[in-house]
Amino acid sequence: MQQTKQTRQLIIVGILSGISVILMFIKFPLPFLPPYLTLDFSDVPALLATFTLGPIAGILVEFIKNLLNFFFYLADPVGPVANFIAGSSLLLTAYGIHRYKPSTRSMLIGLAAGTLVMTVVLSIMNYFVLLPLYGMIMNLADIATNLKIIITAGIIPFNIIKGFVVSLLFILLYKRLKHVLKI
Repeated sequence: MQQTKQTRQLIIVGILSGISVILMFIKFPLPFLPPYLTLDFSDVPALLATFTLGPIAGILVEFIKNLLNFFFYLADPVGPVANFIAGSSLLLTAYGIHRYKPSTRSMLIGLAAGTLVMTVVLSIMNYFVLLPLYGMIMNLADIATNLKIIITAGIIPFNIIKGFVVSLLFILLYKRLKHVLKI
């Protein structure tokens, strides 16, 4: 019985990872933000995995999605790392708050807190690590001189919008799919 449960979990993680990779290709820039910040819905399957199978499943979906994305876009190694950090911080925070006292209200609070944590974590990571590394790899010296502007005018609003949109889609899908995905 335990073997069947583990196999089913592995299959669900694989399916959600595949869906996540496909959703990662469907991305678009937001009109008022820098064009390299593209919105996609690939974190929704990771959130579904987290809330139905646990945080390890969600992290696995994030890892598989970003590993495959890295192989598709070898010229940009920073993007998948940033996406993994963003998705992981969102889902771990949301799940951690929801798990403390499971309810719809705690899920909403968790997703809102996850959005804020994702925004703060990525602002810090972009300021100290990701943007300087990206500027070095792409030979863009002006990124290092404009870090504060890039983060306040681009990174922060983008992550708040992304967290809100991904959370909204997750809530709409979770109510319909939680019984199908639960083991």
